[in-house]
Amino acid sequence: LIILLIVILILSVYFVRHRFSYWKNQGVPHIEPTFPYGNIKELSTKYNTAIFLQNIYNQLKGKGPLGGIYFLLSPAAVIFDLDLIKSILVKDFNHFQGRGIYVNERDDPLAAHLFSIDGPKWRALRTKLTPTFTSGKMKMMFPTMVDVAKQLDEYMNETIKLESEIEMREVLAKFTTDVIGSCAFGLECNSLKEPDAEFRRMGRKSFDPERLSVIKRRMVNIFPKLSKFLGITSTDKTVSKFFLDAVAKTIKYREENNIERNDFMNLMIKMKNSGDKKEMLTLNEISAQAFVFFIAGFETSSTAMGYLLYELALHPDIQDKARECIRKTLAKYNGNLTYEAIMEMTYVENCIKESLRMYPPLPTLVRKVNKTYKIPNTNAVLPKDMTVFIPSYAIQRDPDYFANPNTFKPDRFS
Repeated sequence: LIILLIVILILSVYFVRHRFSYWKNQGVPHIEPTFPYGNIKELSTKYNTAIFLQNIYNQLKGKGPLGGIYFLLSPAAVIFDLDLIKSILVKDFNHFQGRGIYVNERDDPLAAHLFSIDGPKWRALRTKLTPTFTSGKMKMMFPTMVDVAKQLDEYMNETIKLESEIEMREVLAKFTTDVIGSCAFGLECNSLKEPDAEFRRMGRKSFDPERLSVIKRRMVNIFPKLSKFLGITSTDKTVSKFFLDAVAKTIKYREENNIERNDFMNLMIKMKNSGDKKEMLTLNEISAQAFVFFIAGFETSSTAMGYLLYELALHPDIQDKARECIRKTLAKYNGNLTYEAIMEMTYVENCIKESLRMYPPLPTLVRKVNKTYKIPNTNAVLPKDMTVFIPSYAIQRDPDYFANPNTFKPDRFS
């Protein structure tokens, strides 16, 4: 028995050393790992993913087009070179169709949306949905957004009379909830008027996981196959039921009453009833896309607006210039906020771009290798199922690309 234990121990040590020597054998600059965390001990206790990858980026950038790290015993790649990033995302995309996101479509239909699924399913769904995101379709939804913006204006005017300070994060979350709820579901969410509106509660619930949810998230990331077998879902059951019911009721009501609106839901209902197998969407597919339209839109949009307002508050000269840009443009359109007027507000757009550079809503892009890939002009190989990180935040804060990267300068984009 002792001999068996010794043999198991020796084999275990050999296995760990073999796993931890992957990047060394590939000739790729890397951070030395430690058992059992690899390189992610600080990620669990000290840093978020964006700052963790920025530290890796700053240590290894300049030593090669990519760097190697270890998530526990699994090697992962961090990409530094912009041309290589372009190849991964565009030219050689067929090697990197996976996003490394856990999907259990059987038990969690809302998880099967465009941002999470991989391979042929993703390609088919993307082909169906691409026509819904043209500039013409966005322009069609613009009046709906303006209506909610008027409600925001009324809300701010009333609130300012009652309070000397306003928590803008919550106000912007309510505003984006109402905009997306109206565009995606065709429903008046009334988050600005009702503090405990159901759509707002579900939005909070989606982004404020309980402790059990955090454990589940780690489980699905480390043991995805076991998680599927156990029926673990990534969407809260209450949230899932709410959105599935909301979509089903909306579609039923519109079809029974022949109602059409200039919104995302109307476009998807047309696909559902098109009769063309290439275009047709199932009820679950519609629900999943409407769900991600809401979830991916409301948090990112409200956060982006919050950071922009923060920087404008810190830089009153830039704020004045942006305000003057708005006033001059609206004067050309008799004070009407039209789609064309928005497109002419170049300086405001530059402010938005600079804010997104400093505070990207998606600070890290993740891809999963679905077909072995050799890095051009190197001997390094990325095997199937390896995770690849593109550190957007680190790149956008790199002084080699943006002088004084921590300074808010909208004129960079002039």
